[in-house]
Amino acid sequence: MRTAQSMDISREILIYLSEHPSAQDTLEGIVQWWLLEQEIQRWTTKVQAALADLVSQGFVLEHTGRDERTHYRLNHRKLNTIHALLTQEPE
Repeated sequence: MRTAQSMDISREILIYLSEHPSAQDTLEGIVQWWLLEQEIQRWTTKVQAALADLVSQGFVLEHTGRDERTHYRLNHRKLNTIHALLTQEPE
């Protein structure tokens, strides 16, 4: 019986194969590399949006490092506000 989850995984495999038509791998390789790669890409987009939101609210500070990459860190001046937000019930 095909479940929604197995159909989602089937779709992920087909997406990967359509983007990499010469790919072949073992079960372990598919889980570790193909599916993980797609999950990382999705999370990267979500984390990027979350960081942009946190920076715009002033909770997180960003700066460009010597390596020319953006680095993020806590804005200690907002720590009390952050603690208050974290103790609230999610909406």
